[in-house]
Amino acid sequence: MNHQHPELFIRYKLNPILSAADWPYAVNSVFNPGATLLPDGTTLLLCRVEDRRGLSHLCAARSVNGVDGWQIDAQPTLPSDPEHHPEELWGIEDPRITYVPELHKYAIVYTAYTRDGPGVSLALTEDFHHFERFGVIMSPEDKDAALLPHRIGDFWALIHRPVSAPGAHIWISYSSDLRQWGSHKLMMEARKGGWWDANKIGLSPPPIETPQGWLVIYHGVKHTSAGCLYRLGLALFDLHTPERCLKRGNEWIFGPQEPYEQHGDVGSVVFPCGYILAPDGDTLHLYYGAADSRIALATGSLRGILEWLEQQP
Repeated sequence: MNHQHPELFIRYKLNPILSAADWPYAVNSVFNPGATLLPDGTTLLLCRVEDRRGLSHLCAARSVNGVDGWQIDAQPTLPSDPEHHPEELWGIEDPRITYVPELHKYAIVYTAYTRDGPGVSLALTEDFHHFERFGVIMSPEDKDAALLPHRIGDFWALIHRPVSAPGAHIWISYSSDLRQWGSHKLMMEARKGGWWDANKIGLSPPPIETPQGWLVIYHGVKHTSAGCLYRLGLALFDLHTPERCLKRGNEWIFGPQEPYEQHGDVGSVVFPCGYILAPDGDTLHLYYGAADSRIALATGSLRGILEWLEQQP
């Protein structure tokens, strides 16, 4: 191993783990899954599925070991519902799942593709069969959002990524009821110039609560003459004041390099929306969309990731 550039995430050797060919009904592509561990230890991926019209919905895949033997719902688990939720006109995308102990429910924060662009929507579920939709909680243009698993003080906290020309930065907002959001605070800015994360960044999976702080895996987008490059970086935020950044890595730590990440509907993209922390409290399984076409898995050590971040300037 090269000590200057340790591989923090190791790709699963049989990647990709899920693709359109695995689906029980005809689809174009499957990618960008939210992830959670069910009470019986089953891994559930809530996958973004793009149909052949080009519109997306969410569909659950379950696996005992989180790697193979996936049981996929026979029809869309959470379809868009433009009749009752006109903001879902052009589909729903990129779910992030957070289990909220206080509510005994899973919060699914996803992107609703409205006539005015992407907005942030919220749904709650106990079982991934029945869903309570809250509708849009952050109006367009906004996406890359996840709920923290418990209140900060008296308030729920939502990380999201509104777009304001010329940049796209990560923000946090607070709410007493999950419906009305305020106290908007800038969490982390995209860098300027030639950096790998210049101009546009966004949250990838939901933040990971550690004794040192909230660990955030985020994506940065570099615009090149050949198109956009999506890669991942790390930052750490204060547990009690999550808008306060404690550490931010200068270098990207995971980027598209395998053929299944470089070639697809959108090339040169790795885009995780979910992770599973194994029962050992250290092994991190990162589930990511590869080239907007298929789902892949990479595994890392939470301890190793935090140590790498601690050594950053």
